[in-house]
Amino acid sequence: MKRNKIATIGFFDGVHKGHQFLFEHLGQLASERGLEPLIVTFEDHPRRALDADYVPRLLTSLEERTAKLNQYGEVLVFPFEEIQPLSAKEFMLRLRDEYGVTALLMGYDHRFGSDRLKHPQDYRHIGEQCGVEVITLSEYTEGEWHVSSTEIRMALETGNIAVANELLGHPYSLRGRVVHGKAIGRTIGFPTANIEPLDPHKVIPKFGVYVALVNTPTMDDAPSFVNINKKGLIEVHIPSFKGDLYDQILKIRFVRFLREEKHFENIEELREQIKDDIDSTLRLA
Repeated sequence: MKRNKIATIGFFDGVHKGHQFLFEHLGQLASERGLEPLIVTFEDHPRRALDADYVPRLLTSLEERTAKLNQYGEVLVFPFEEIQPLSAKEFMLRLRDEYGVTALLMGYDHRFGSDRLKHPQDYRHIGEQCGVEVITLSEYTEGEWHVSSTEIRMALETGNIAVANELLGHPYSLRGRVVHGKAIGRTIGFPTANIEPLDPHKVIPKFGVYVALVNTPTMDDAPSFVNINKKGLIEVHIPSFKGDLYDQILKIRFVRFLREEKHFENIEELREQIKDDIDSTLRLA
């Protein structure tokens, strides 16, 4: 016999430490009450349904997000446009009737439903009417930081990869396809792979040079350095790799910020700097 469920609802971009705090409590409550954990999320950023001109800056693609969420329970993905017209009561009833949800765990500041209720007690009152117990979780903080997707985006865009990774609880990552570039690196003995992100809405960290771990079709966690220029072009050099990566998919996990982008007077200066970058990468990755 299928068990009833305890659910939580949100977009969960990044699946950061605040989200993980919520999911750990979801699992604990599910175990205590003999329920199955269910994570309800949306295909696209809710704001896009409200503003057609809005361009999201995402920490995770839908594929990345659902893969991470699946570690914590069953995942239910709705098109937001399908849910947007529903009031909080209508959505609770749908979750109860179609998915067996008898309890709902809400983050401290989460709101849902077209009626945009303001207070946790409003959701608890509606839950009592629907036969759904509503539980509100306290805020998760990380030292002086308010842990949120917005804070993490700001950290990435200012080059503070250490803070971004700390708040995420894992290294920030990008997946992209290797495309043809100008092949300048190859001509000086340090070939680079030019990366076109698979998801155009993913946040690109601030321009500069980063230490990273890169997965290729034949290598995992290869120490590498990544250069992001002011135009957002992403170039990856993998010291231990020999061969052709064109049209392959790489996953880049950013470990730390190495240095600002520099202007070089000549090729020899560039070559010496790349040697230093490789030494730093192998030492710090």
